[in-house]
Amino acid sequence: MTADYVLTLSCPDRPGVVAAVSGLLAGHGCNITESQQFGDPVANRFFMRVQFTGDLPLDDLRAAFTALAPEYGMDLQLFDQAVKPRVLVLVSKFDHCLNDLLYRARSGLLDIEIVAVASNHPDLRPLTQSYGIDYHHLPVTPETKPRQEAEILALVEHYQADLVVLARYMQVLSEDLCAKLAGRVINIHHSFLPSFKGAKPYHQAYARGVKLIGATAHYVTHDLDEGPIIEQEVARVNHTHSPEDLAAIGRDVERQALARAVRWHTEHRVLLDGHKTIVFPRSGAGPTATFAPRRHGGVGYGRA
Repeated sequence: MTADYVLTLSCPDRPGVVAAVSGLLAGHGCNITESQQFGDPVANRFFMRVQFTGDLPLDDLRAAFTALAPEYGMDLQLFDQAVKPRVLVLVSKFDHCLNDLLYRARSGLLDIEIVAVASNHPDLRPLTQSYGIDYHHLPVTPETKPRQEAEILALVEHYQADLVVLARYMQVLSEDLCAKLAGRVINIHHSFLPSFKGAKPYHQAYARGVKLIGATAHYVTHDLDEGPIIEQEVARVNHTHSPEDLAAIGRDVERQALARAVRWHTEHRVLLDGHKTIVFPRSGAGPTATFAPRRHGGVGYGRA
């Protein structure tokens, strides 16, 4: 039975990588349906995402690529697209991002399974349970934080969650939890130019007369809001917008940025490149990075 697979890899940038991957797939009767690659000239690393179909079982394919990997120094992952990524969502009291993710998952706009929602407040239980999804109230204080984070980790293990999404979860994860879930936690937060921290950021932005407001979706690390950026969204505003208008627009851009980040991560389109990410979008216009690709971007382009 033919199955759909995704292969992602990174390795030192050298000739022969594309030929080796495509040759292995052809030799096992697989058909490449999408291929994107990018060479980072600064880090001298090569990144590749290949989508393909084949009749070979996943374990056999994994064994074949595991045998190939040492020759090129490949770090690689192989995924069966029929398996929906399992997502645990953490929230506090703001419901806009959670509501958006729940709707997108139920309607098929996001091909994920939201397995549970956990919160340090009880407020969003009715919304979550209206979708038939388990809700866990995990209150937290500075004194109980280690125990509460142990409960979060237990939920990740119990539900076998592949990804944790902080959908406006207003708690800082400890360094220990960040380390245990490295590369598996996505956060969304408001991001202004200039940036405003503390209470009522939209009121601060209004007082300064900002012209752009935005949001940033990124992987969580122990450095607060400094993890590798996956996606950002901005909206233009002007002097006619009240602080309440700015907050409403901000909620929209937060939803959009977070949904795209979750989609790209769960479609295995995001590869870590040090402190930044390489994002291979569906459009085939080339990889997204924090600097402009010079040679190897795009779909189907690479070195033999």
